[in-house]
Amino acid sequence: MAKSEQVLVLEPQHELKFKGPFTDVVTTNLKLMNPTEKNICFKVKTTAPRRYCVRPNSGVIEGGSSVNVSVMLQPFDYDPNEKSKHKFMVQSIFAPSDITDMEAVWKDAKPDDLMDSKLRCLFELPSENEKPHEGEVNKSVSSNVTKTESTTMFKSFSATLDDSEYKKVLDENKRLQTEIQRLREETKPFKEEEGPRMRKSPISSNLGSTSSSLVKEEGLNNRILAIIVVFFIIGVILGKVVL
Repeated sequence: MAKSEQVLVLEPQHELKFKGPFTDVVTTNLKLMNPTEKNICFKVKTTAPRRYCVRPNSGVIEGGSSVNVSVMLQPFDYDPNEKSKHKFMVQSIFAPSDITDMEAVWKDAKPDDLMDSKLRCLFELPSENEKPHEGEVNKSVSSNVTKTESTTMFKSFSATLDDSEYKKVLDENKRLQTEIQRLREETKPFKEEEGPRMRKSPISSNLGSTSSSLVKEEGLNNRILAIIVVFFIIGVILGKVVL
């Protein structure tokens, strides 16, 4: 007796494409559609089970509906000269009228009743246009490092205080932030007034550039000073708490 032909419609049909870089988990989707009126049991298998995580890897697709399967490739050292030999197989069978044990359905299934489709894996590296610029990468890495360091410092700091002391520090921090914002608002009119005066004055381009640099430097110094003051006050508070 000939083997039954696959009735599920797969999308994609023949290849699962994974686009690098492969330094992190890469996910691709496989859609299984059941065009029949009957329920169909499915199971997704791979030749490299340690390299992939499949969710869901089995289940039942009702008649006329579909299921999206996420195939997650684990990080690895990619060699562009090495061809991928990984393959996937989608096995299916018409579901019995009463399913009580899914494992028993597959165990008791006759080979002629099983339907399957095979897909090969294709690894691709991003094109030059899709690669992030060096500045964007550095910015992203710097941002992630800063967030990690801030979270670690915050957890370490909060672990040394009880609830009341922690609340006092938070209140003091909010008050300082409000004070800094108020000072910024007070100096804003002076900066806005200074702008038109500088435009009206017959200043050379070199002097204008120097003035702009001085203004930026002054603003940076003010922010640094404000941050130092905040940390100094928090240090004083912590000193009082410890004593």
